[in-house]
Amino acid sequence: MMLDITENEKGLTFKIFVQPRSSQNEIKGLHGDALKVRLTAPPVDGAANKMCVAFLAKFFDVPKSNVEVVSGLSSRTKRICIRPEAGGKRGEEISRIKKKIELFTKP
Repeated sequence: MMLDITENEKGLTFKIFVQPRSSQNEIKGLHGDALKVRLTAPPVDGAANKMCVAFLAKFFDVPKSNVEVVSGLSSRTKRICIRPEAGGKRGEEISRIKKKIELFTKP
């Protein structure tokens, strides 16, 4: 399986699989066709979603407002959209984000 990264006018969209109540926040390779994200937060009252957005924003070095859970708010499998930094060179930003993802998806 491979991670399907879609580029559109908003930014990059891809699937993640969230494993809540983990010992630490980390990206742990692939889970099927999704990037596996382990979070310490429990899946209660949106806590895992908030932590997921904060963790991915920090990981990809973009503001939290540039990370959106597009679908799957109440599911472990979510679609995430990462918008490149405004004012930056869009192509360079998208390449930078893709390279960070590739670190965890290369066999």
